[in-house]
Amino acid sequence: MSRKIHRQATVASQITGSRLDQVAVELFADFSRARIQGWIKSGELTVDSEKCKPKHKLYGGEHLCLTAFFDDEQRWEPQNIAIEVVYDDEHLIVINKPDGLVVHPGAGVPDGTLLNALLYHFPELAMIPRAGIVHRLDKQTTGLMVIARSLLAHMQLVEQLQSRTLGREYEAVVLGELTGGGSVNRPIGRHPTQRIKMATISGGKEAITHYRLLNRFPSYSHIHCRLETGRTHQIRVHLAAIHHPLVGDPLYLGRQRWGMGTPRGLQPLIAAFPRQALHAKVLSLVHPSSGETLSWQAPLPTDMQMLLEQLNHYKNRK
Repeated sequence: MSRKIHRQATVASQITGSRLDQVAVELFADFSRARIQGWIKSGELTVDSEKCKPKHKLYGGEHLCLTAFFDDEQRWEPQNIAIEVVYDDEHLIVINKPDGLVVHPGAGVPDGTLLNALLYHFPELAMIPRAGIVHRLDKQTTGLMVIARSLLAHMQLVEQLQSRTLGREYEAVVLGELTGGGSVNRPIGRHPTQRIKMATISGGKEAITHYRLLNRFPSYSHIHCRLETGRTHQIRVHLAAIHHPLVGDPLYLGRQRWGMGTPRGLQPLIAAFPRQALHAKVLSLVHPSSGETLSWQAPLPTDMQMLLEQLNHYKNRK
């Protein structure tokens, strides 16, 4: 089925010399890069009403306008999957995602996702691109996500993500004893040989993670992370790059099951932790209609609470 789409967006002032196709893919995130590039070449996606090439450089403040006919490639089915709704109104839905729930259907995961659940509980989301999903959490990451319930909210949330005014804060448990906080500013792209992984590579997309120490244990640290950008696996990749991978991370921990010096009694618990110890605890944004700044917090899930309790137990025994 073919439908006409009309979208507009203003390029954030932070953009300095980025390619049009790269910026457009982020602003119109519900469409593929190939489709976006095609619309740019055909003149259906314009910059300040002018047709441009995909490699055209943007410097902030430009007005992008997309008017095109779009053929729906697939229709996702609503499924009765329980979700924890933290907040909802006519524009926004905030949920606390559990461990094990994939956010969006993809290769090998045709259904059973958060998107399918959202379509069941909020049928009106069928009219919103990607059922209102504007950002993601990994399957095994828990915590807060915001869903756009209106086209106004979808447009403004994408703009807030691009301008870095949508706040996302996490808590994590990592290997090694950190002495304080810091920042990791390393570009991230697809791993050159292991395609399911991301890596810090030259020529990757800008990625900035800030972290601070909350508590230090023998061979481990409990930290707070704040994202300045939102790349795939960003926190996981950045912490592994500074040699403090997440406890339980199936991709970036490597063969190291526990930290050097881990008490013998603690080793089985660490080895058995079933996922990366990462939780999206705080979400803040500007409401798309009222302009009010809103913020939510989600408590640590039970598995991370138990992990921290055991780490603290062995810390106090020293």
